[in-house]
Order: sequence, then structure tokens, then C-alpha cells
Amino acid sequence: MSETTSPTGREEALYSICLLAAFADGGKADAEREELKQIGESLLPPEFNAAGIYQKVLLRRTTVALEAAKLDAPEWRHLAYEMAVKVCEADGVTSPAEKEFLGSLGGELGIAQAEAAEMVTAGDEVAGAGIDEVAPAMLPALPPALPAAVDQKSEVDSVILKYSILNGALELLPETLSTMAIIPLQMKLVNSVGKHHGVSLDKMQLLEFLGAAGLGATSQVVEGFARKMIGGFAGKLGKQFLGKTAGGFAKKGIDQITSSAFSFASTWAIGQLAQRYYANGRSWSGIDAKTTFQNLRHEAEPLHQKLLPQIQQQASTLDYGKVMAMLRGQP
Repeated sequence: MSETTSPTGREEALYSICLLAAFADGGKADAEREELKQIGESLLPPEFNAAGIYQKVLLRRTTVALEAAKLDAPEWRHLAYEMAVKVCEADGVTSPAEKEFLGSLGGELGIAQAEAAEMVTAGDEVAGAGIDEVAPAMLPALPPALPAAVDQKSEVDSVILKYSILNGALELLPETLSTMAIIPLQMKLVNSVGKHHGVSLDKMQLLEFLGAAGLGATSQVVEGFARKMIGGFAGKLGKQFLGKTAGGFAKKGIDQITSSAFSFASTWAIGQLAQRYYANGRSWSGIDAKTTFQNLRHEAEPLHQKLLPQIQQQASTLDYGKVMAMLRGQP
């Protein structure tokens, strides 16, 4: 088996395409570039040479064509395209430069134009969702008896937990595009917490809030992808691919429980950090946002395990249509 078709070669190609997508708009600030660099180096095992992949992409020593050629089966190509769409859509509707990148990538991967256009349109629909909070009736119902570790001090704490369960559940769905709703839902959560404090932010302010926590929209998507690579999902792809796209995996085939825990904990931490920010008069004075966020995320990790049955039950009631209805604020 050649180097380019080995499991590691395929995974490196997928990660390279992920980074190419992240840099496609040419607008990443130095802080987010550094965050993207650290994600791979801290999460991926040494055999991936994450630093080398990052430098190769940043210095334009590789191309879409070169990386696409390493993916030798339809399921790998579909996965690469879905991940690229997800990365490009992370911080908003695709820009002209990102659309051009996705068009080139789709051609190199052999994705039918109609299918590629449909995926981008669907992604834009998710990314373009408003920031109004989800109607309370649409959020998950909390179990009658919460684990002792889940301390619900206020109505806001309950809202934060409901959004966290919802985002944890999204990672368990087979439709990859459904997970694109996680960041828009996190922004809705921050806005919801703000309204409890009599404050409303616009979308740019919400993105700045996430950035202050060290949680750039693009870097969060790339981090989620890197965590899935740790679980070896790409190496299992050939055995577990069930449909025409990556959305057809067996649910446990891409280590979705780990991804669910990551999204649950990040959402809970964002909500709790928002509590501190708004209570502090919309000021970071005296608050180390990044350190506080990381500490809160670690605090939330055990909660995911305790609430996993509730999260799995929530996932069983969701589909892409319901997710979009939540984003639109429809019942």
C-alpha cells in the first residue's frame, strides 16, 4: 500500500483539507492562526506531524488537488467535502473566496455540482440563523431528578444545561450538517443569558465574546475534527460507511461520545462564562476569560457522563428538520 493511501496518509489529507478550508478566506487573525496551530499539536498524536501539516498549508506547499488525490474512495471524498463546508461556514455564511475554494475542492474530489451546491446552501442556512434564543418549549426537558453534581441555582442555570444537552445530542446525530448548528446555538445561548441580565448583543459582539474565551468559531470546528481523529474515525471509515455520505456512519464509528462530551462541556462553559461576564457589567475586568473558560469546561466533563442517557434520549428525538426549526425559532 502506498504512502498516500495508507490510513495515516488519508487522515493527514483530511486534516490538510480542513486547514486549507480554515485559511480559504484569508482573514484569520494571528490569534486564531496560533490557536489552529496549537490544536493540532496538542491533540493529534506525533505520527500525524501536526506542526508539519500546519506549516505546509500555511506556506502553501500543498494544494487542494494534491490532498484530494490521496483520498481514494467516495466516502473519504464526501467526508472531506462535508468537513470543508463545516469549517468554511463556522464563522458565518460562506464568503466569495470560500465559495471559490469549495467549488475547486468539489471538482477535485469528484463531488457532483448539484450535490455540492446543495450542501453549501444547507450550510449557509445554518450559519445564517438568527441569534434570538430558542423558544423554551423547544429546548430539552430536564429529567425530574438531576444528578447531585448538577447544581441548578437559577433559571439561567437550567437554560444553560438545556442548551448543553441539546448540543451534546447534535454530535450523536448521523447528519454531519446538523452539528453545524452547535456554534449558532451557542451564540443563542449567550444572547439568552444576556437577556436575563437585560442586555442583548448583536452577532458580531457574540462572536467577539466567543473569541475572548479563546473559542474562535473556526478553531472550535477544527478542534472537534481533531478530536474525532484521535478516535481513529477515518481509519474506521471503510468498514463502517453505510450511506453515500459521511452522514451514514454507524453512530459509534467516529467516537461520537467523545465529540458529544466536547460540545456539551464547551456549551456549558460558555453559558457559565456568560453569567460571569454579564454579572460583571459586560466587562472582562478581573476575569481571565480563556483560563476561566477552560476551567469551566473541565468542570463540565463529568456532567456529560452523568447526563449521557438524557443526551442520548434527546438525540433520538432530533433530525435535521427539527434542528433547523430551532434555529429559525419555529415550533
